[in-house]
Amino acid sequence: MTIVAGITGADALRTAVAQLRQAGVETPERDARRLLSWAINEPADRLALALPETLDSDSAAHFRAAIDKRVARIPVSHITGRRLFWGREFHVDGTVLDPRPETETLIAEALAHPFERVLDLGTGSGCILITLLAERPRAIGTGTDLSDKARTMAEANATALAVSDRAEFVTSDWFDGVTGRYDLIVSNPPYIAADEMAGLAPDVRDWEPAMALTDGADGLSAYRAIAAGAGPHLTPGGRLLVEIGPTQAAAVTGLFSTAGLEEITVHPDLDGRDRVVSARRNRA
Repeated sequence: MTIVAGITGADALRTAVAQLRQAGVETPERDARRLLSWAINEPADRLALALPETLDSDSAAHFRAAIDKRVARIPVSHITGRRLFWGREFHVDGTVLDPRPETETLIAEALAHPFERVLDLGTGSGCILITLLAERPRAIGTGTDLSDKARTMAEANATALAVSDRAEFVTSDWFDGVTGRYDLIVSNPPYIAADEMAGLAPDVRDWEPAMALTDGADGLSAYRAIAAGAGPHLTPGGRLLVEIGPTQAAAVTGLFSTAGLEEITVHPDLDGRDRVVSARRNRA
């Protein structure tokens, strides 16, 4: 069976799942449902009600094209142009890192303490900074990124999610374009080592921006820059939180300790893997 006008949503879904499974997609059922929901413009929680209905020509064409792209291992979020993160929908494409559920560990830790001024280094889509500002309506913040395209995407997301009046985005290499002090600095930097890139899933390796994935070296370059530059940009007692790869906790905590940061703590994600390292500047 092929995905054509006149078949039911249920039949189209079964066909799509089989195609994705044959292509080696790891989550064929979930991805097919997300793409069908998008193609027929039906909320995901109401998709089951729409499955007995037949597809019109436009919906069938959209769904067929979407499945063809997913078979080519284009990420679902790049096909639909959106990604859900911390309950909010962000616009994304191949110019920014796809927001991941693991990064919500950083959000939870950031929200565990009060803050008024936040700096997001390597902001990408803006999902971290925008989420924090949306959750703390009195806070203001700055997001930096080397990519002008990422900055434009972050600005668009800030406008769509009604925080643009409290968010500033600048093109900067880590702290180079940053002035002033913040009581919270956050970052999900590129932490994949160059020799690990070949082992990534094609959905990630071939479609997401390399500069958001790897430093082209040992995966720790960003943490060295952040550890070295954070102190002058943190208020006394201010916090620093970074996402890490699951094997990098010891190396990153060592860098933070050498930089004179205190209260260094490793936080696991929901799967129990080391995911975030937090620290404070001394209060003197």
